[in-house]
Amino acid sequence: MLWIKALHIVFVASWFAGLFYLPRIFVNLAEEGPGAATERLLKMARKLYRFTGILSVVAIILGGILYLYYGIGLGPGNAWMHAKLGLVILVVGYQHACGSLLKKFEHGKNQRSHVWYRYFNEVPVVLLLAIVCLVVVKPF
Repeated sequence: MLWIKALHIVFVASWFAGLFYLPRIFVNLAEEGPGAATERLLKMARKLYRFTGILSVVAIILGGILYLYYGIGLGPGNAWMHAKLGLVILVVGYQHACGSLLKKFEHGKNQRSHVWYRYFNEVPVVLLLAIVCLVVVKPF
């Protein structure tokens, strides 16, 4: 079980690293005009989005194994796990929102400023903080 838990933590950390960096690329895309730099940034964003998708699937599968097979968070007195799973659903939604924003950049239809993307970039930080606090403290 400890190997599964360790791998889960590594894949979650890697997934979030991608979610921290992808909106930073969006900040640069929002500031950039058409040209070679934009194409390079779009290529980076596409590759990072695909890679974070793979990382998220592995992280969720490993978390599912810990939950369903090893019973971590199952049973009475584990409301923290339900809250955590709700936040994980929000993280998956955030990742899909990033995919939608990437498509808008690819089609030249971005309507948002670089400042908006700077705030958007803070969302996964708040989600990760809440998830880690729930897992470590188990407040309810």
